Parts: sequence; C-alpha cells; structure tokens
Amino acid sequence: RGGVAKFIEKKGEGFHHICVEVDDIDEELRSLAARGVELIDKQARKGLAGRIGFLHPRATKGVLIELVQKV
Repeated sequence: RGGVAKFIEKKGEGFHHICVEVDDIDEELRSLAARGVELIDKQARKGLAGRIGFLHPRATKGVLIELVQKV
C-alpha cells in the first residue's frame, strides 16, 4: 500500500498534501532548516516531476507540504 492509501484508510477522504513549486529546492530546504522548521526531507530527493522535499506537518499546523523543483 502506498502513502495515500494509508492516509485515506486512517483519516478518510480529503486532501493528502499541498505542493509548492520552488526555483531552488536546496536553498529552500536550507533556509527552512536554518529557521528551525521541522523537515521530513533534510535533503531533496527524486520525485515524479523533479526534485522534492517535504515539510513535517508538525511544523505547518498539521498540513503536509511538498516542495518541488521541476526539471
């Protein structure tokens, strides 16, 4: 089972996460970490549409936020 399927089983229907496109994901993740924002991904990783990184929902009032730098 994937992450979205597990989410739906646990929480029911609704949005899973919000995605925001950024120009420089490495800089964004560094900047957020420097300001004390809790990250799931401290370094960018490969995603479907480019390089991605997630902010932890504890840092964003319960909302899972994905940053993406398209290639």
